[in-house]
Amino acid sequence: MLARINRSYVPAYWDDFFNDKFFNQLKNTGSGESRPAVNISEDDKGYTIELAVPGIAKDKFNLEIENDVLTLSSEQNEIKDEQKQNYLRREFNYQSFKRSFELPETIDQEQINATIDTGILTLSLPKKEEEIQKAPRQIEVK
Repeated sequence: MLARINRSYVPAYWDDFFNDKFFNQLKNTGSGESRPAVNISEDDKGYTIELAVPGIAKDKFNLEIENDVLTLSSEQNEIKDEQKQNYLRREFNYQSFKRSFELPETIDQEQINATIDTGILTLSLPKKEEEIQKAPRQIEVK
């Protein structure tokens, strides 16, 4: 939290200018985009990317791969006029977003798939068959 300004030196309206509330509002404006939280994990067979995207319908997502870069985006607009209400507090976010991930050469780009469940968009990025490490095999001496 930023320190309050001494009012004996600076007028009171400057206090609000430097207040955290001002900066919190500032960071949510401008580009009209937000950045959903993401988890990325790896196992022997591939990678999993999870994005927190509550309230976004599956037909609002655009996923594309170009030059080994996976780009996920969604174009969201405000609630339709007929659905607007007299909010006392409104924290739901209806902004657009765009996230890009550079894909390693080990990914089988043709097998990438995406699902959405309970506000989590999950992408499965399987490794190419030749990249999957097989368990060590014991050879019997005869």
